[in-house]
Amino acid sequence: MAKELVLISHGKMAEEVKKSAELIMGPQEHIHAVCLLPEEGPEDFEKKFQDTVNGIPEEDLTVFADLMGGTPANTVSRLIMGGQNIHLVAGMNLAMVIDWLNSQMIGNDSDAVNAGKAGIVDINQMLASMKK
Repeated sequence: MAKELVLISHGKMAEEVKKSAELIMGPQEHIHAVCLLPEEGPEDFEKKFQDTVNGIPEEDLTVFADLMGGTPANTVSRLIMGGQNIHLVAGMNLAMVIDWLNSQMIGNDSDAVNAGKAGIVDINQMLASMKK
């Protein structure tokens, strides 16, 4: 069971997802955000990421990235290919983060991928099917 979650993104999405999770669940000292800003490159992002995870045992670390194939996810993927044991999931959304937090509270492993998928609902389609 991972004990630290790092959210990574283009722009400030990671910081804002963390803030949204804290609005719902309260302050979260075990969630960290690393943002790729417009003036930064992959090397800058990697340094910020490494500074953030420094001292966290790899087995205690989960990373949620905003987008598969983007610089944040690619940077961490290269670290994984270089031998680091980091659990990386792309396609971050708030439902995933809430699932991760809930799993930490009850001592279970998170099923963040399925929680993230389940959190994507076409409300209009759902409401239309209820009228039938």
